Amino acid sequence: MITSNDIATLRGERNPGLATMDGKQVQRRLAAILAADVVGYSRLMRANEVGTLTTLMEHRRNLIDPLIAEHYGRIVKLTGDGVLAEFASVVNAVECGTRIQKAMHARNAGIPEDRRVEFRIGVHLGDIISEGDDIFGDGVNIAARLESIAKPGGVAISAVVRENVENRLDLSFETVGEQALKNIDRPVLVFNVYVGAPPPQQAQAPTASGPQASAPMGKPSIAALPFVNVSGDPEQEYFSDGITEDIITDLSKISGLFVVGRHSAFAYKGQAVDLRQVAGSSACGLSLRAACARPGSACASRGNSSTAPTAGTCGRSGMIAT
Repeated sequence: MITSNDIATLRGERNPGLATMDGKQVQRRLAAILAADVVGYSRLMRANEVGTLTTLMEHRRNLIDPLIAEHYGRIVKLTGDGVLAEFASVVNAVECGTRIQKAMHARNAGIPEDRRVEFRIGVHLGDIISEGDDIFGDGVNIAARLESIAKPGGVAISAVVRENVENRLDLSFETVGEQALKNIDRPVLVFNVYVGAPPPQQAQAPTASGPQASAPMGKPSIAALPFVNVSGDPEQEYFSDGITEDIITDLSKISGLFVVGRHSAFAYKGQAVDLRQVAGSSACGLSLRAACARPGSACASRGNSSTAPTAGTCGRSGMIAT
């Protein structure tokens, strides 16, 4: 079918479906945007201008620029103390940001806190407008605002980034909740990525007593252990694993809830474990284990939950079925 846009093109007219800027057509596209900025840059410059600039340029030359290139990103612009980059893959953008921060933590080891060059990083996936080599739009603005509220040495991401990354990276996330960002007309659900020192839920490899994870003080927490495939069909293993991953992903979207990450949870796969031990060794308030079968097109599951024992208690156990 010939559309009105086709007719306009044949007539040499501009495509009415494209946005215009200063009378010229501009291209829109979806991209993952990474914004990075130095924490306390003005203070560092006042204390040691030459030393700060020298250190910052070394970090860019030997760490940041190579990592962006390695993850198929493009540096859009460099500001005095910041970097704006775009990626075709949101997974690459998040992985690049976390690798930068982990490397910076190692580089800053032994350096006095008041002399460290630390970055905040924000990552967002959104629509952008290209004009020459520059990019504009809400996607860029939200990434910059996420960077401004990220923890020093941390990475803050939006919910759309979290949903697209899912469990493709061996990372753990903390739900910050909806945030009102400057000059953004709607609240944005924000997550922090655990970087630097091993995140609480991935602190150690599992031992006889399980991974030594710990939830933030006062925060409710849960560990969802791998579902057991009781169908007798080994090919259904992917199905039971998929249910577990979906549960972990959905639970991690709940604001204020600490969720033991996939890496630590799957360390228990195929093991006979005491749920109360898991809850205690993971320092989480509740552990969940279930079995599932897929007879025909239906799905049946049966599970157990247990709370961690605390001083003077033996914990609590329960059962769920669907």
